[in-house]
Amino acid sequence: MALSAQDVDRFEASRPRLEAIGYRLLGSASEAEDAVQETFLRWQAADTGRIEVPEAWLTKVLTNLCLNQLGSARARRETYVGEWLPEPLLAGDRMLGPADTAEQRESVSYAVLVLLERLSPNERAVYVLREAFGCPHREIAAILDIGEAASQQIFHRARKHVADGKARTEIDEAAARRVVDEFLAAATSGRTEPLVRLLTQDAVAVGDGGGKVPARAKAFEGALAVATFMRGLFKPGKAKQDLVGGSPGVYATTANGDPALVAVLDGRVIGVMCLAITPDGITAIRSQVNPDKLERATRLWAADDHGEPLLIAF
Repeated sequence: MALSAQDVDRFEASRPRLEAIGYRLLGSASEAEDAVQETFLRWQAADTGRIEVPEAWLTKVLTNLCLNQLGSARARRETYVGEWLPEPLLAGDRMLGPADTAEQRESVSYAVLVLLERLSPNERAVYVLREAFGCPHREIAAILDIGEAASQQIFHRARKHVADGKARTEIDEAAARRVVDEFLAAATSGRTEPLVRLLTQDAVAVGDGGGKVPARAKAFEGALAVATFMRGLFKPGKAKQDLVGGSPGVYATTANGDPALVAVLDGRVIGVMCLAITPDGITAIRSQVNPDKLERATRLWAADDHGEPLLIAF
């Protein structure tokens, strides 16, 4: 069915919101884009003149597509090589969605996206729709075909699960840059002590290579183990140059609202390292190096001038 120009405009006006919901539900920008495109095809086939509230209809279709996808995605992750981490979104990416409140900003943080993996699909959907987008429970209940009271119960349960595993402090851009500068100075000092001082005692470091780039299958746990690993990671060496195909530049930025380091080689983002911060120090270092999950970051990175890198690695 051919859509009118008005119907196309209605959909395009909703696209950023749909992408932001899809990303939070799936943890993958590329999968979110696919789900939004499928939603457009459903919109194209619908009798749009009989749809009273287009945004609610589109949200319901998109959410249920994502819920169906979550089941198969989780099955795939059982055979995933090494640790699975979400696809990072760099500062300025519209898929990050609304950032007017602390709850909205936190809902897309890397730490919370990792925690959302522990929730059931329905818990994840209710949490995202309520916490990040402020949907009333009446609307959420209609989307998921459950009762309003059930939606409220699921939300409180999901929120508690996330809160129990959460240890993150929201910091401004200037503070984030200071954290990155201190971390980089410590990591390139050649000594473990400065790094240990920046880390919490229970700090962890985990990387996602997806079987395509070398990454340790298990997380490093404890300040000393993480500091030792980071010292070795930032130590120059020809073997590392050969492995990645050159000497990448390292830049400071934010990813999903967290302080981050981005490694760029020949205009291509080859790694994003996100730092989770608490009042006691850096509690987690999560590195995405799977090239399949860095394509969007590379496109966004290429659209701006980022100046000179903080350092040339290796």
